[in-house]
Amino acid sequence: MLHNVAKTGGHLSSNLGTVELTVALHYVFNTPHDRLVWDVGHQTYPHKILTGRREGMPSLRQLGGISGFPRRDESEYDTFGTAHSSTSISAALGMALAARQKGEDRKAVAVIGDGAMTAGMAFEALNNAGVERDARLLVVLNDNDMSISPPVGALNRYLAQLMSGQFYSAARHVGRTVLGQVPPLFELAKRLEQGAKGMVTPATLFEKFGFNYIGPIDGHDLDALIPTLENIRELMQDKAGPQFLHVVTKKGQGYKLAEADPIAYHGPGKFDPAVGLVKPATPPKPTFTQVFGQWLCDMAEQDPRLVGITPAMREGSGMVEFHRRFPDRYYDVGIAEQHAVTFAAGLACEGLKPVVAIYSTFLQRGYDQLIHDVAIQNLPVVFALDRAGLVGADGATHAGNYDIAYLRCIPNVSLACPADERECRQLLSTAFAQDHPVAVRYPRGAGVGVEPLKDLEALPFGKGEIRRAGQRIAILAFGTLLYPALQAAERLGATVVNMRWAKPLDTELLLQVAASHEALVTLEEGAIMGGAGSAVAEALAAAGVVKPLLQLGLPDEFIEHGDPARLLALQGLDAAGIEAAVRRRYAADLALPAAPALKAVA
Repeated sequence: MLHNVAKTGGHLSSNLGTVELTVALHYVFNTPHDRLVWDVGHQTYPHKILTGRREGMPSLRQLGGISGFPRRDESEYDTFGTAHSSTSISAALGMALAARQKGEDRKAVAVIGDGAMTAGMAFEALNNAGVERDARLLVVLNDNDMSISPPVGALNRYLAQLMSGQFYSAARHVGRTVLGQVPPLFELAKRLEQGAKGMVTPATLFEKFGFNYIGPIDGHDLDALIPTLENIRELMQDKAGPQFLHVVTKKGQGYKLAEADPIAYHGPGKFDPAVGLVKPATPPKPTFTQVFGQWLCDMAEQDPRLVGITPAMREGSGMVEFHRRFPDRYYDVGIAEQHAVTFAAGLACEGLKPVVAIYSTFLQRGYDQLIHDVAIQNLPVVFALDRAGLVGADGATHAGNYDIAYLRCIPNVSLACPADERECRQLLSTAFAQDHPVAVRYPRGAGVGVEPLKDLEALPFGKGEIRRAGQRIAILAFGTLLYPALQAAERLGATVVNMRWAKPLDTELLLQVAASHEALVTLEEGAIMGGAGSAVAEALAAAGVVKPLLQLGLPDEFIEHGDPARLLALQGLDAAGIEAAVRRRYAADLALPAAPALKAVA
């Protein structure tokens, strides 16, 4: 696993932490007949290696290769496709109850991390599962944030095995049967049992949900894991109610560099395992995420009302420095996107200016709250939407392809689409200055390298600009595709408009351009259906303007993982693809200047 991830990049420290747990689960349970559901899925590389995909690991997260997450169409052992957190218990419960309804003798196991347990959906599933007393369900809590302290040694291993064994189960059953006839004694015995377990185990909370809680045990000790899981398997066979096993693991286990810095090795790029991660000789261009992080600190310094919110993505959203400098104004709410949005609404109600740093794909999980709690009340919350558009190796589950379509239909919400790093900083300032909700979408990685200005100058709200004056055809670009549009326009003799805002649309500029050109092209790194191109078509129709319109963007399909530049080229959204699409559509009707075709991305 280490050898392959070093060559392809991918999730590392989380996968190193689940090697022994994966071995034990497949050894004890009859997979794939017994259903094994992984939460999030960024800890499933050992699972892939053990289930027939070892030879495919060199293609991990590469175009045409195996996915970095579980996928039902990749292997029968991938019983549930995932990549967003906190879904495993719900899915496994559904599978367990489906087996019961169909009369099938199968078990369902959900493996969920301690971070994913912070999401409300996990507790909704626990609440539902706890009343299904004959469900053959096991929830494994993979706790990799807690150190393995002395109580999680030999004594705790023995207690875990004892509590999962038949003797303990039988004793509980007899106690219920006999003492149940004398309610005061039964209640006393129950309290004694809970108290005894509470002295040696960290959480009776799960018992209150109706689960038989076992653990915590060392998740790297097969001599502890296997007998405990075997005992639990027998309990499940006897329909002893839903089971809960708490295992403690260490991120990066077995690779000292990852153990020492599991955050840096969470999702590294390519590296030499013998050397580890090294800083490049020349500093790379700042990413959009870094531009946001610097803007956040600068604006917080200027305006004491600013507060920053992240749903468990401090590093990914560029908020490390903000957390260091403004700890009293920084809120990590855990993997709880719904709460993050409504929490921001509550802060805004009291006169603060919340900035929610959230991936485009994760804001989808807080959509109801966005409409109901922020937009209807017209509260001044800024949404910094990272990972807008295609994200490359993480694939369809993480792609931010839908935010233009799902945001622009909401009243009171505005959406900015910066073309480069400088505009990103400026449009964030514009968004922050408004008294209503505004989102600013920007992609993963770096842009073309336009250096941001030092000040906090804002751009005009809802206004675009003409970046290149041409004839006959006008290309209306939303976001970073402005730059390939400029390349294509040089060869087409076309006008290029940097629209900047998907909502409100600069209709004055749009109608001006439509009146002076014979055909229009819209360009966006987002879904065509309901996207910015649709907004342009609607505005033209509302104004009674009939003009040929070509809409370029992402099609109505899920786009797989691969190199981002290659994926854009495959969708015809590089300079060569844009030029080719315009020529195909308009060459017969408009006299376009002849030019050798641009070379497509290999």
